[in-house]
Amino acid sequence: MSQPLLKVSGLTKYFPVKAGSFAAAGGRQLRAVNNISFSLAAARTLGLVGESGCGKSTTGRLVLRLIEPSAGTIELAGRDLLQVTGAELKRLRRRMQIVFQDPLSSLNPRLSVGQSIAEPLIVHGVPVATRKERVGELLREVELPPDAAQRYPHEFSGGQRQRVAIARALALKPELIVADEPVSALDASIQAQILNLLGRLQREHGMAYLFISHDLAVVRFLCHDVAVMYFGQIVEQGPVERVYTAAHHPYTQALLAAIPRPEPAAPPVQPLEGLVPDATQPPPGCAFASRCPFATERCRAEEPPVFDVGERHFSRCWLNESGDPAS
Repeated sequence: MSQPLLKVSGLTKYFPVKAGSFAAAGGRQLRAVNNISFSLAAARTLGLVGESGCGKSTTGRLVLRLIEPSAGTIELAGRDLLQVTGAELKRLRRRMQIVFQDPLSSLNPRLSVGQSIAEPLIVHGVPVATRKERVGELLREVELPPDAAQRYPHEFSGGQRQRVAIARALALKPELIVADEPVSALDASIQAQILNLLGRLQREHGMAYLFISHDLAVVRFLCHDVAVMYFGQIVEQGPVERVYTAAHHPYTQALLAAIPRPEPAAPPVQPLEGLVPDATQPPPGCAFASRCPFATERCRAEEPPVFDVGERHFSRCWLNESGDPAS
């Protein structure tokens, strides 16, 4: 099996908790991401899903080193990103980019679209003549007219602005793109257009996507694999179709049951009950136990390991104890 493009192992991020704006409150820390591991092959898409606050976006920023992890390793094509600095880190940054949820806030309103797309090229020293040619090429790739280069972000619709943001992310021909909720601010018809665009660009250029979303229907449409996050941990991961048709973790099952369905006679979905634990005071045992209808005393006392339930499918739940603990 070939080496994955991206390999994340034991990734952890704690943020200090402060009282007001100043002193730390008893040295407590907020557990945002807790010991997660996953890999992503070239030309593949991994969907990272879960409720708001589960650590998805923090994970994306950690992967790109926009924030520094508390522990763990992040390897890009076998190179540990946490062991590089300066010029070497700058070279590696050419190989990975991000597309944010809100393109209007991620694009400088004072710069024309052409200038925004050209920014990464300027930072990495691409000659002027090459930059101009590359901007025109990128606009064609995201299906925007050539004269878009002279216009400004406010002159475009939300979907068009996201096309601009995608063109900017593609400027340096990256191998990895972190897409952080890139279609959640768009209406359904425009979402479909952007998802189709991302799919086509991946087929043409072979880059990998770490696709962050709370929308499981969108993830099923675009992604090859899925990792489900809860309370800073990955509780289930595997090939999309296997997870969606044979989910093993009760949290995944609850998320899938809540996907809107067209059948008017479908029974109403009961929302998850209970509260998410306090991330500054993690409970013993399974973090989902307070909301899980199947929780036992063991669940409340012992944190489950990750079990291998077959065919690259893994679940962090005592219900799956018959599977082999993953190494």
